[in-house]
Amino acid sequence: MDRRDFLVQTGTMLAGAALAPRSLAMVAEDQPGGAQQCRLVLPINRNWRYNPKVADGGHAIAFDDSGFDHVVVPHTNRRLPWHSFDEKSYEFVSLYRRPFKLPAEAKGRRVFVDFEGVMTASTVWINGQKLGEYKGGYTPFSFELTPHVNWDGENLLAVDVDSTERADIPPFGYEIDYLTFGGLYREVALRIVPDTYIENLFAMPKDVLSNHPSLEVRCFLDGPASSWSTPRTLEVELLDGDRVVSKASQKVAAKPPTQQEMALQAVTLSNLGQIRLWDLQHPQLYTVRVRLLEQGKVVDEDTRRFGFREATFTDQGFSLNGKVIKLRGLDRHQTFPFVGQAMPGRVQRRDALILRNQLKCNIVRTSHYPQSRHFLDACDEIGLLVLEEIPGWQHIGDLAWQAISVDNVRRMVRRDWNHPSVILWGVRINESRDNHDFYVRTNAMAHSLDPSRQTGGIRYFQESEFLEDVFTMNDFGWPLKPPNHPKYLNTEFVGHTYPTKTIDSLERLREHTIRHARVHDELASNPQYAGGIGWCAFDYNTHSNFGSGDRICYHGVSDIFREPKPAAGFYKSQCEPEEEIVLEPAFHWARNDESIGFTVALVSSNCDHLKFWVDDSNGYRLVNEGDPDRKQFPHLRYAPFSVPLGEQLRDWGDLRIDGYIGGKLVISKKYSGKGIDQQFLLLPDDTELFADGADTTRVVLRVNDEYGQVRPFANDPIIFQLDGPAEIIGDNPFALIGGTGAIWIRAKEQPGTVTLRGTHPILGVQQVTFRLAPAPPERA
Repeated sequence: MDRRDFLVQTGTMLAGAALAPRSLAMVAEDQPGGAQQCRLVLPINRNWRYNPKVADGGHAIAFDDSGFDHVVVPHTNRRLPWHSFDEKSYEFVSLYRRPFKLPAEAKGRRVFVDFEGVMTASTVWINGQKLGEYKGGYTPFSFELTPHVNWDGENLLAVDVDSTERADIPPFGYEIDYLTFGGLYREVALRIVPDTYIENLFAMPKDVLSNHPSLEVRCFLDGPASSWSTPRTLEVELLDGDRVVSKASQKVAAKPPTQQEMALQAVTLSNLGQIRLWDLQHPQLYTVRVRLLEQGKVVDEDTRRFGFREATFTDQGFSLNGKVIKLRGLDRHQTFPFVGQAMPGRVQRRDALILRNQLKCNIVRTSHYPQSRHFLDACDEIGLLVLEEIPGWQHIGDLAWQAISVDNVRRMVRRDWNHPSVILWGVRINESRDNHDFYVRTNAMAHSLDPSRQTGGIRYFQESEFLEDVFTMNDFGWPLKPPNHPKYLNTEFVGHTYPTKTIDSLERLREHTIRHARVHDELASNPQYAGGIGWCAFDYNTHSNFGSGDRICYHGVSDIFREPKPAAGFYKSQCEPEEEIVLEPAFHWARNDESIGFTVALVSSNCDHLKFWVDDSNGYRLVNEGDPDRKQFPHLRYAPFSVPLGEQLRDWGDLRIDGYIGGKLVISKKYSGKGIDQQFLLLPDDTELFADGADTTRVVLRVNDEYGQVRPFANDPIIFQLDGPAEIIGDNPFALIGGTGAIWIRAKEQPGTVTLRGTHPILGVQQVTFRLAPAPPERA
C-alpha cells in the first residue's frame, strides 16, 4: 500500500490551504512537474503532548511537558460515557504542544500551520510568541509561522484550547440542542509555500447541459506587494484521471492582494469535448491542476477535485442536470459515542456510506454546522447531495457575534465550493428569528463568493422574511404547511415530536415509521415541495433540557451507534428494486408486544405484494397477504404495507414474509417466534487499518435469532479482550441496547495484528482479527 492509498483510504489527505481543503497534489513526494521544490504540506497529527488542565505559561519553550499525555489527532479533550454525562466535564481550557523540525527545503519559503477544526476557541503560540486567537469550532483557520520559526533546530507549537460554551462564539449565547465536546478534533498540517503562492482554487463549471460547456477556474494568489511586478503565468489543466482533457494559460495581472481578499485570476477552459456529468448514479469526478510559473519554472502548484453538474431549485422542485428529483434525506450530527466529534476520516466517511447505501437517502443536511471534509469527500464519491449550513441554533448574538457568523459563511464556502455534492448554502442560524441586516450580509457573502449555488436559511415559521433563493423550513406539524414559496424544501420533521428507542413497544416503533412515511407521502403530493430532510439520521448527545432523561435525543431513525430502527427501513424501501429489494418489518415478532396483542404488520418494502406465513403445529400456514397501503399513503411510489394479522393468529410460531414483484417471488425473510437468543456476532466495518495512531473502525455487536434477525430485548454485558497494537473506544464490558451496540477499534502507531475477542455470557466467544499496515512517517 503506497502513500497515496494510505491518504485516500484513511481520509487523511490534507489541505493545499486551510481554507480550501482537498488538494490531490499536496504531499511533496507525489507532486508532478517539479512542484516538490515549491510546496510541502506536512501532516502533524502525531507526537502531540496534551494536558487537560495546565497553568498559564504552558506555551513557553522552557515549560516542562514531560508529564503530559502523548496523543494523536483527532483527539477529544475527554473520553466520555455514551450517555448520562455532564457536559461540564469537557468544558475547560486545555493545552496541546507539538515540537517539530522543518525540513531543509523549507528555507526561504513561507510556513503556515493549518487547523481543520478545534473546539471551541484556540490561542496559538510558536516558540513562545503568541500568534492570536481563533474563535470557532467548525471552520478551518491558519496562522503564519514564518517570522518566528527556527529554520535549523526544534520549534514548539502550542495551542490553548478553550472548550467552554462561550457566549461570544456561535453557536453559543443561549442553550443549544446538541453538544460540541472539546479538543483538537480535526487534523493539523504545516504548509510550506513560496513567497507568492496559490492560496485557493475554485473550479466553476458553466453551461454544462449545452453543447459547449466550459470551466472557469478562479485562482486566488497571495504574496507581498513588492513581488507583483515580476512576470508570472498561470497554467491550468483539466484532468480526467491522468488524461489531460483541456488546458490554457494566462499571464498574471500585476494586482497584489488587498487586506480583505486574495488576488483573483480567472482562467477559462473551453473546448472540453464530451464531458461526463456528476449525478446520483454516476458521480463522475474531474481534477483541475493549476501551476504558477515564473520565467518558465514552476514556483507553485495545486489541484482540486470537482464535478460537472447543474443543480438548481426551480418552481417545480429540485433539478439535477435538467431532471427533477424529489429530495429524500436526513439531518446528521457529526458526533459519536465516547469521543464526541474526534473521529478520523474513515469513520466520517462511513456515515456517508450508511446514509446513501443503507438508508438510500439522496440528500443530507449538515446540521447545524460545516462538517468534516472527509464526510463531504465521500458524498462527492458516492452521489449524496448536501445542504451545508453555518454554526448556530436559534440564538443570534451581538454585532461581534454576527461578524463571526458572517466569517463562518466565508470560510464554509471557500473550503467547500469545489464539492459537487454541495447544492445549497445554509446562511441563516437554524430556527432563528428574522434579522434583516444580518441575513442580508450572510446571503451577500455566499453569493459574492459562489454565484453558482443558491442559498437557503432554515426557519421554523412561514411568516419569515425571505432573503434567500430557497425557502427552507422546519415543519414538525401535521398536516404539513402548504408551500408558501415556489422553491420550498422541508428540512426537519418528526424528530423531537416523537422520540423513539430501539427497545420501545411495537406500537411506538410502528407509529414512528408511519410518521416519517406520512410526511414523505405529503411531500410527494405537490411538485412545489422539493422534498424533505427528516430529523434525523442518528441519535445524539444533548443538554439536560432536551432529549430523554439520559441526555440523549432519541430522534434518529438509527441509534447513536448507527444501528437502524424500524423507521430506517422506510427510507431504505424507497429505492428502486433494481438497486436493492427491500423488506423491513416495523415490529418485533412477539405475540403480546402490543397492549392488545399483535394486530397489524407494518412493513416497509418496494415489493408490490406480500404474503405472511406462520409456522404453527401443521407447518407454515398463510395467515394473510396484502398490497401497499395506498389508502394511508396514496402518493408514495413505494408505500408501506399495513396487513392485519391478529385475528388469524390462532397458534404462535415463526413468521415468514414473502415479497413479490409482478407475481414473482423476489425475497423471503423469517423471524423466530421462540423468544430465544441464538447467535452472538461481532461485525466490523473494516478489518484493515493503518498504524498511524488515529485510524479507527466500528465493530457492531449483535444478538440474533436463528434466522439472523436482531433480538431487541437482549441486554447482556459483552466482555472484550484486545491483543495487539490498538485500543477499544467504548465500554468494556458493553451492555447491549436493543440487542445491539458498537465499539470502535483505534489503531496505535505500531503495525501488526490485532485480535478482538467478545464474550457473551451464554452464547460464547466471537473473534475478529485486524491487520494494521505501516503508515508513512510524519516528516516534521
